[in-house]
Amino acid sequence: MTTWTALTTLADKARAEALAEALEALEPEPAGIGSFEMEDGSGLWEIGAYFEAAPDAVALDLLAAVHGARPFTVSELPEVDWVAKVRRDLSPVVAGRFFVHGSHDADRVPADALPLLIEASMAFGTGHHGTTLGCLRALDRLAGQGFVGRPVLDLGCGTAVLAMAAARIWPGVMLASDIDPVAVEVALANVAANGLVGRVRCLVAEGLAHPELDAAAPFDLIFANILKGPLVALAPGITGALAPGGKVILSGLLNEQAAEVIAVYSALGARLEDHAEIGDWSTLVMSRDS
Repeated sequence: MTTWTALTTLADKARAEALAEALEALEPEPAGIGSFEMEDGSGLWEIGAYFEAAPDAVALDLLAAVHGARPFTVSELPEVDWVAKVRRDLSPVVAGRFFVHGSHDADRVPADALPLLIEASMAFGTGHHGTTLGCLRALDRLAGQGFVGRPVLDLGCGTAVLAMAAARIWPGVMLASDIDPVAVEVALANVAANGLVGRVRCLVAEGLAHPELDAAAPFDLIFANILKGPLVALAPGITGALAPGGKVILSGLLNEQAAEVIAVYSALGARLEDHAEIGDWSTLVMSRDS
């Protein structure tokens, strides 16, 4: 079945969400609508909708004008089996001792690897992106140096691949939280698929605001693979939730954003231990000394 997409951008979250809400009243009705902060450092929000019938171009133009957005770019998409395509395109990822794969590659897991199964249909946080890959490599390095994280928090967990990786190498229960209930549902499914029920606890939480996170703190290790804005906003809470000697692995950062984040966390008593770049993306390891 042919589908259509309509995309535009706005400069702030409130206007983007208002435009996304207004799209719901269109005829023909969109089959899906979303607004997302773009990861290119521009500060722009992308608003998108997809349709199962050709959208009303005039109505889209009027909505864009009313909300101060750029005109929508409308594209017609051919029928594609996206899950099959993702399965073809997403080859397994090796990050130190970790082997991230889909079920279609289960027979390719090396004997000496720690497998992490992430299905193609749940493809955000598969390890292919430089941020997730950087976090897995940082975890592997820490473990190789003898560091043991207990407890561990995967903040903004997405698929919970980082919490599951920690559970593969250390005892105890790892916590994985996300503000998005859909992401937490995906995380729960992944935890079950990896045989880690009872080892990874998945929670819906806004930042660190959750009774179970309060009860588990302080943490030996926190993963925060999120965008620069939330990393800066959550910096006091993250550093405050670290145990003495605890570490935080920060990612979701463009290389040019790393210096600002390092400065913010350093001012809160964290010390930079490692800064790795993969393509355009940075991963930081910082520790709290006291």
